[in-house]
Amino acid sequence: MERPITGFRSDLPIAQGKAPPGRYRDPTVRQLQPITLKRPVCDTIESGHPWVFRDKIAAADSNLPDGAWLQLRDPDGFVVGTGLYQAQGGVAVRVMRRGPDLVTVDWLKKMVEIAIAKRKPLWNDTDAYRILNGESDGFPGIVVDMYAGVAVLQTYVPGVDALGRYLVGLVADRLNLETVVWKEPSKRVGGGGQGNRVLRGMRPYVVRFHEGPLKLAADLFAGQKSGTYLDLRGLRRFLCAQKLHGQKVLNLFAYTGMSGLACSHAGAKEIVNVDQAKASLDFGKRYHRTDSQTYVAADIFKWVDSIKDKEYDWIVVDPPSMANNKTQVDRALATYRRLYRTLAKKLKPKGVIIACCCTSRISAKEFEQTVGLALGSKRLHSRIPVEVDHQPSFQEANYLKILVYE
Repeated sequence: MERPITGFRSDLPIAQGKAPPGRYRDPTVRQLQPITLKRPVCDTIESGHPWVFRDKIAAADSNLPDGAWLQLRDPDGFVVGTGLYQAQGGVAVRVMRRGPDLVTVDWLKKMVEIAIAKRKPLWNDTDAYRILNGESDGFPGIVVDMYAGVAVLQTYVPGVDALGRYLVGLVADRLNLETVVWKEPSKRVGGGGQGNRVLRGMRPYVVRFHEGPLKLAADLFAGQKSGTYLDLRGLRRFLCAQKLHGQKVLNLFAYTGMSGLACSHAGAKEIVNVDQAKASLDFGKRYHRTDSQTYVAADIFKWVDSIKDKEYDWIVVDPPSMANNKTQVDRALATYRRLYRTLAKKLKPKGVIIACCCTSRISAKEFEQTVGLALGSKRLHSRIPVEVDHQPSFQEANYLKILVYE
């Protein structure tokens, strides 16, 4: 086990008070690197979009070091913001703050306080939620999740590693957290990750947390995302509130079966949890099992053909992202069409099917049209809204769609 770090310090170029324009007052007093952007790019930044794509910056600015702090200027020399340079990937600059004001310690603390305040409506219902939601909370490339007093930091590009460690330290001190984990995300751009590390306290192998009446568990080191899918809390809340007594439920792409547990709480007589990852199902058997649940490890796209027609009252479908770039969208939509056409036959005449999509590459309109046509006579009953801790502030962050058809 690594020796825990008991305190945090900032080695970032952030101002400790007022400083000359373009300068940060830290031990080395580093100079911001100025870059000039074309007018349409500046307009996009001022409208609230947090990214500058690589094809929008000049060739002379493409050799900056990863994580360089930039002063973003318009063609007339006016400062439109402060950003962090990203050496790899389609995004070249992540906007940290708009306008001419410096990124200061006080400003970062204020931003953290604003983010925490947004989560307060969740506190009576759960002790697991996202505290800092990346760009949507003003922290580019940085996510911090909370699991029953354990903070999990994820940094998605190397250039924000130091900032992420500083911010999770602010969160930990503000909320009096004893344990902080730094987990390397699966979709990190640019490499350079340090693996999973304990930054404060002792390693938590499995954490227990609750969502309303549900008692849940997650493995923060081995689990998906920061440990599990906190963004599906709204789906689990919806399922818990249904009257499923005597109903038979099929939970596809079940992961550790948390949605299955929600259906069990709602009174379902039988829940079949299916996932290709046997290890995830085994975790679910250990921590989320009830007498009404069974578990099947299988390739779902092949397994669904073996189901009897009109067998299930409810079907929950939460496949992984199948479109990481624009070239994969058509193929993903075709997969959705085939899957939902098959599942429509497996549903009882008055049955309900819940369709989830977790990629921003597919718009809500495209997803609704594709699923709706594939399901035929089923009508869209409702859309389960995104939870307050995962609210997107720009289109590329608007990835989650959950539709209920009946």
